[in-house]
Amino acid sequence: MNITGIIVEYNPFHNGHLYHIKKSKSLTNCDAIVAIMSGNFVQRGLPAIVDKWTRTKMALMNGVDLVIELPLIYSSSSAEFFASGAISLLNSLGTVNNLCFGSECGDIETLLYISKILSEEPENFKKFLRDELNKGFSYPLARSKALLKFLKVSSSELSRFKNIQEILNSPNNILGLEYCKKLIKLNSNILPFTINREGGHYNSTVFNEQFSSASSIRKYLKENTNINILKKYIPKNVYTLLLNLNENNYHFTFEDEMISYIKYKYTLYKNSITKLPDVSEGIENRIFKVLENTKNFNDLILHSKTKRYTYTRINRILCQFFLGLENWDTATLRKDPCPYARILGFNSTGSKLLKTLKETSTIPIYTKLPKDPIPTLSLDIHGTKVYSLLNKSINPNADYLTSPIIIK
Repeated sequence: MNITGIIVEYNPFHNGHLYHIKKSKSLTNCDAIVAIMSGNFVQRGLPAIVDKWTRTKMALMNGVDLVIELPLIYSSSSAEFFASGAISLLNSLGTVNNLCFGSECGDIETLLYISKILSEEPENFKKFLRDELNKGFSYPLARSKALLKFLKVSSSELSRFKNIQEILNSPNNILGLEYCKKLIKLNSNILPFTINREGGHYNSTVFNEQFSSASSIRKYLKENTNINILKKYIPKNVYTLLLNLNENNYHFTFEDEMISYIKYKYTLYKNSITKLPDVSEGIENRIFKVLENTKNFNDLILHSKTKRYTYTRINRILCQFFLGLENWDTATLRKDPCPYARILGFNSTGSKLLKTLKETSTIPIYTKLPKDPIPTLSLDIHGTKVYSLLNKSINPNADYLTSPIIIK
């Protein structure tokens, strides 16, 4: 079988995701699609608007054959660790031939060229990066400035990279570069492909006639109870599913709901936040000063971010604090390769593929939880319990009670 892997969040599933699946199939001529999907918390440091099993169902109804959960330790981390966990998981399955991801750049050769530099980290590049970080720039901005300087002194193809800052500052490009970096480091046989991302910007909260972003759909669901307008922006079967959830009073989940728990935890365990590996330079003092004077989660982030600490990084720190990741060996666990593949759902093609994976995979395949889960899996179970504080529709023990979703 020719197998293509995709790395997704579906928060929630929309027409742009359907386009990605269809283009991945046509571009790679594959027999099956395996999706590595974030669980109940996603990479931007947010709780998923609907739970991981509902989003698995959305994926399977729209062309994905097998859904595997990306463990929380990776899905709640920066692009580097998010990508590292997902790629190591795909690579360990032993039967994935291709990776297909969306990017604003749309040019795999350019992304591979840049990834090689970022992966090898030549001395000149490392020096330029240190210089930019010492100026107080955030890591993403410092990296783009350092790379541009490096290309100026070392590349005869500089004209090809006139828009280097745009490439390095676009969210899907950043993830794509990290995917390619990890493939290079693993010397993987998985062949990367990229699709030009169409439609609304990743962070746009305004509907786009072609493909609206998940951000715009979440914003609408947060502010409206009548979801009819979403028919234009999501597949019909996803609309029907969301409509059914809405009519049955399913609890759509938003980041604002975390703030009261964060405030409560702050009063009891204020100093524990410093144990998180992404917290340094006293940023916790700034966060807590703002926290004492705001009731709004987005305002908390906006007034906490600095030149060095981006909006998304603050978001992730707060989410990790809410999750209690300071009680886990986060710094070590997220650097390790993904140690297992937990199956969230499959269709008939995925069922056949699953039999193959059980023979080829170098890591355990779980369709139900083992009696003694390792720390990374224990954290996933813990994550669902914490998620259930926000999403009242989810049982805190859902990981033990929910079987993989099967679509025939």
